[in-house]
Amino acid sequence: MDDLWRDADAEAMVAAYGDLGLRVYTSRLLGADPRLVLHGGGNTSVKTRRADVMGEPVAVLCVKGSGWDMASIEPAGLPAVRLEPLLSLRALDALSDEEMVNVQRLNLLDSTAPNPSVETLLHAFLPHTYVDHTHATAVLSITDQPDGEARCAEVFGGCMALVPYIMPGFELAKAAAEIAERHPDVEGLILLNHGIFTFGETAREAYGRMIAQVSRAEDYLAGAPRKTFKAAALPPGLRPCHEIAPILRGLASLPIDAGEGLYKRFILDFRGGDMVRAYVDGAELGRYATVGVVTPDHTIRTKNTPLILPPCDKDFEAGAKAAMAAYVEDYEAYFARNQNGHTALDPMPRVMLAPGLGLFGLGETATAARIAADIAENAIRVITDAEATGTFASISEAEMFAVEYWSLEQAKLGKGTPAALAGQVVVITGAARGIGAATARAFAAEGAEVALLDRDGAAATAETVGGLGLACDVTDGDAVTAAMRRVCEHFGGLDILVSNAGAAWQGRMGEVDEARLRESFELNFFAHQSVARCAVAVMLAQGTGGTLLFNASKQPLNPGPGLGPYALPKAATIALMRQYAIDYGADGIRACAVNADRVNTGLYADGVLEERAAARGLTVADYLAGANLLKREVRVEDVAQGFVSLARARKTTGAILTVDGGNIAAAPR
Repeated sequence: MDDLWRDADAEAMVAAYGDLGLRVYTSRLLGADPRLVLHGGGNTSVKTRRADVMGEPVAVLCVKGSGWDMASIEPAGLPAVRLEPLLSLRALDALSDEEMVNVQRLNLLDSTAPNPSVETLLHAFLPHTYVDHTHATAVLSITDQPDGEARCAEVFGGCMALVPYIMPGFELAKAAAEIAERHPDVEGLILLNHGIFTFGETAREAYGRMIAQVSRAEDYLAGAPRKTFKAAALPPGLRPCHEIAPILRGLASLPIDAGEGLYKRFILDFRGGDMVRAYVDGAELGRYATVGVVTPDHTIRTKNTPLILPPCDKDFEAGAKAAMAAYVEDYEAYFARNQNGHTALDPMPRVMLAPGLGLFGLGETATAARIAADIAENAIRVITDAEATGTFASISEAEMFAVEYWSLEQAKLGKGTPAALAGQVVVITGAARGIGAATARAFAAEGAEVALLDRDGAAATAETVGGLGLACDVTDGDAVTAAMRRVCEHFGGLDILVSNAGAAWQGRMGEVDEARLRESFELNFFAHQSVARCAVAVMLAQGTGGTLLFNASKQPLNPGPGLGPYALPKAATIALMRQYAIDYGADGIRACAVNADRVNTGLYADGVLEERAAARGLTVADYLAGANLLKREVRVEDVAQGFVSLARARKTTGAILTVDGGNIAAAPR
């Protein structure tokens, strides 16, 4: 492990942040390395002095606050807590978690600061100025073995003191401090089945010791005789990720009210690669993958064990359904054995291992799924090295339950009512600009994950929205198939399609070129059918229903002169929408359309808008707003909200929603 300290960078941090500059600097160095810290894990502190409200200097502990990530921490993420009251707590025989949190908050210099880390007292009770804590994978590979204590003694000798596993909190803080006092010359502490602490009088010293001790662990693992996983015999003809993911996503959905089309849906994040495949394809996967977590900090993200799936062959659906049912039954039994007054969390796995394919992380958002997958990959590194040099072991079931249902850990996940479309995946065509881009923003604001498809510009727009951007010409059936497969690989499936891409060809019907008419049908009708067909296949595989939304037009209902090449395929698209509503209603799949009119989008180019206004004897302003009943211009955001409204209207199908400011002549009859 490389020491990344650079004097120039350290000096720049001091110039930017003053006396907390070095604390911020080394915290970021540690937090940026996933072999040390993942997704809010780990914590750091510094003991210093701050002025209180009276201007008097007081000794404080500046320690990582809850919700802050070490990789990007700022001084605000290191709340200052009065040190003396914390130190006085050591005289107590016991202190509940609630009392501990209350004392820490009461002694914050800034009452608006985040909650100090759950390991604040451990940092406080150690006398050193700088204290660093990580969950280094190499260290865990050594501690997480039946003879982990003996192995640690061999690797670290007398320079690190060993602390037996104790759940974080007051008891661990006292025990760790007592052990450190009995070994005054050590550079840090190894917390068995948990992680590593190093300390020093300077930031450079504490950080350097962390790098040196983790490097020792890495060198030991690299130099020890190693075993490899024996591969299982897998059947031929394994199915790819894009076929498997929607099946899994459907199995993992929790019915809230299936009759009403209400499910708690999860997003999937797939990982493959040589390391993952060697692990999931192992003949003893059922043994080493179900032992438990590599460090208790991870259980709130991944649960204690993954779901192990059957091989992804032709019989996968039945086997996966049985495996999921067994997992849920096992989780419910685990909860019943340990519950002690707690309220059960949902029983769904957060990691699924697919022999012959890879692993899936599950989460209520794409971010949560990515975190679960990252932690699962990290666990594979730890367990692979532990099994290569010995046998992986974890803490007991009761100890894992205590952390999973620990209120201080659950608080890290946040609370509150989820957004209306949280957990749902929306695919939008023609999404790089105009109505499509506005629709992507609107769905993202409702908590949905969005995939943007367009011939060009989708990736750039996706960056601003926070979704997946894919180049796709929707008139190319192969490109549509490839894009939908990529969506399934990225999110696990899809729930809502907004088939928006289109363009307005003009010409009088008796004079229009046949090739021009066919070109309009390709984009304004056949492309809608192409994306809808692919979307329905995914929705049927998931088995949780779905919604097809089409961008129609007022032209089939209220034709205008010279727009026949545009109106005819749009009329066919309205019929297409209704046919999907009829054919797939029994599967819980709804189909609706938005009929927008006179929306100033990129659709109007080369003077088309001016021509259409002039044809009616209007100015552009009057054409856009003055001709409707409300005298209001219809904007792309208004059309986007129309799509969102239909997506949320669970008992509406086969309908056309008009968004035009009021045009009675275009109202459906």
